[in-house]
Amino acid sequence: MRKLIVLSLFVAVLYTAWPALTNEAEQQADASVLENLKNDLLALKESEEVSTFFTSFKENAEAFINDLVSTFQGVADQEQQQDEISVEQPELTPPDAASFSIMNIEMGDSRSDIENKLGKPERSTSNEYGQQWHTYHDNYHNFVMVTYMDDLAAGLYSNQDVITSSYTIAFGSDKQAVLEQLGTPLSKIRKGFTYYQFEEVRDYDIFELNDSYVTVFYDQHNDHKVKAMQIIDGSLEAEKSGFYGEPNEALMEGFEYQLFDITNAERVSRGINALTWDDHVRVTARKHSDDMAENNYFDHNNLEGESPFDRMKEDNLVFRIAGENLASGQFSSIFAHEGLMNSLGHRENILRDDYEYLGVGVAFNENRQPYYTENFYTD
Repeated sequence: MRKLIVLSLFVAVLYTAWPALTNEAEQQADASVLENLKNDLLALKESEEVSTFFTSFKENAEAFINDLVSTFQGVADQEQQQDEISVEQPELTPPDAASFSIMNIEMGDSRSDIENKLGKPERSTSNEYGQQWHTYHDNYHNFVMVTYMDDLAAGLYSNQDVITSSYTIAFGSDKQAVLEQLGTPLSKIRKGFTYYQFEEVRDYDIFELNDSYVTVFYDQHNDHKVKAMQIIDGSLEAEKSGFYGEPNEALMEGFEYQLFDITNAERVSRGINALTWDDHVRVTARKHSDDMAENNYFDHNNLEGESPFDRMKEDNLVFRIAGENLASGQFSSIFAHEGLMNSLGHRENILRDDYEYLGVGVAFNENRQPYYTENFYTD
């Protein structure tokens, strides 16, 4: 930085002196331009008036540069201190009554107690249970989502290292340790008179514990270690008539913002910058989800052969780099994100550190299944 400033000042001085130098060079046509320039600079150097000017100029420039560097350093130190405050890890304690807790929150805790600990939510959006996910975090550090019934915690989720348990299971535990302590996971779930079967090949396990459904998500690219957890009260799950929520505009927007927030929590937990929400590219993403849901296909290229980049350009988006993730059929944005993280190409998009913006578009097909489109870009 210091060298750049000095060079800029030298160029400014040289620019000011250039007319006199070039005039002298033109009068001595038989000498080379470099020789003329050398002689002129020597003459300037020997001039007492110019020498005094350059001495004063050098002193003032150095003082200015030192002040500038000090200012920048002060700002950097202040930002670093703020970052250190924001990433402060809470003291996590094992749960008193429940099998698991997230950010020291247990199922059944009151909303007032939770918000006395965590403050007001950063965002509240509709979820598939007909309630809302309330998102608590500090610049996406110490991230947790909570849903309430009668102002009591009836659902918890996090994809960060804020999980504690009465078992020896935590964020980063081996899948084998989970199965040894929690037993055989559920293969189906009953709703009314209907049993809904889970996929045989999946990157999560669901257990019924203490009248709740505990979903443990594993990281296939990190030796199947625990990377996230969702806990849903059994009565709340029973109120949902099937695998999927009731499609409406509020749920569509809820899924969009939830996927955005979960993606940022994933990035920040790995030391990557949080992305900025972009409404412009959200429109592009939603149109593609609409098209896939309505026309029953699943592809980055639409039926007209247009790529994600074609669609973004068509919507007058200017970008240097861009990427797209697609998901379909997952129960929620939580399941969609965790599935995308276990697909290597999608994972690379989620964790790419030179992306700046993200817009998410969601649409539902006639069977209530959601289609998700994530569009990342940098302008």
